[in-house]
Amino acid sequence: MVFLTNNFTLPALTIAHLYRSRWQVELFFKWIKQHLRIKNFFGTSENAVKTQIWIAVSVYVLVAIMKRRFNLQESLYTILQILSVNVFEKTPFYQLVTERDYNAETSSPGKQLNLFD
Repeated sequence: MVFLTNNFTLPALTIAHLYRSRWQVELFFKWIKQHLRIKNFFGTSENAVKTQIWIAVSVYVLVAIMKRRFNLQESLYTILQILSVNVFEKTPFYQLVTERDYNAETSSPGKQLNLFD
């Protein structure tokens, strides 16, 4: 492997270890983006970034606990999608994830009014 650097005072092995550490940081942020649904940070300070990450980790862990407690078959991603769509609903969690058909579209318009005929 060839590593490029402008720091000629450090030995090559140290540079390789720095690249390896940086790669671990990159993998961590990739995991955050994929699992915690953080696409961008609301603040730029260290405290703002840490706060947003800890909140996202807490939500992820709580949903994982609820998935296990209720013995749900849906993926964590699906459960998080359901929760994000129903965030302002006053519906119990178990009812949200068990009594809906996620794949079927509602065929009857119900009380929906048509704007254009």
